[in-house]
Amino acid sequence: MQPATAKWYDTRDIVCIEFCVADSKDVKVNFAKRKFGFSCVRGTDNIKHEHEIDLFEEIDENESKHKRTDRSVLCYLRKAQPGKKWPRLTQDKVKLAWLGTDFNNWKDWEDDSDEEMGKFDQLSDMMNSMGGGDDLPDLDGDDDSADSDDENLPGLED
Repeated sequence: MQPATAKWYDTRDIVCIEFCVADSKDVKVNFAKRKFGFSCVRGTDNIKHEHEIDLFEEIDENESKHKRTDRSVLCYLRKAQPGKKWPRLTQDKVKLAWLGTDFNNWKDWEDDSDEEMGKFDQLSDMMNSMGGGDDLPDLDGDDDSADSDDENLPGLED
């Protein structure tokens, strides 16, 4: 028995774990408030994979689900407290050799919170109230006044 390679990511409502096991069979997934269990047999060589994870926070075991594909088993753990960020999957601050972060799906969802959008709106309002550009100099070069550095320049020699 050996652990299956997995990657995980965090969203507002769920934590997703993808166990990378091709042609899995006999898949068993157990959801509990603070624990998560996974086991399967890899179809190509009949190696059994098994995990029991003490989770960082509680999940809603009745709303959590899993889905088997030909290449992996996807487990969707519904957070008991949606909107709370999980900095890691496990309760312990231990680096697990078989577990990595799914950077393709990871999103820093705290950045687009309502509070952040409110700050963005405030900044936009402030920028708009600073003026409509009437005081800005003309940058098109159509201005009739000559700058001090625009004096007669010598011609280029061939």
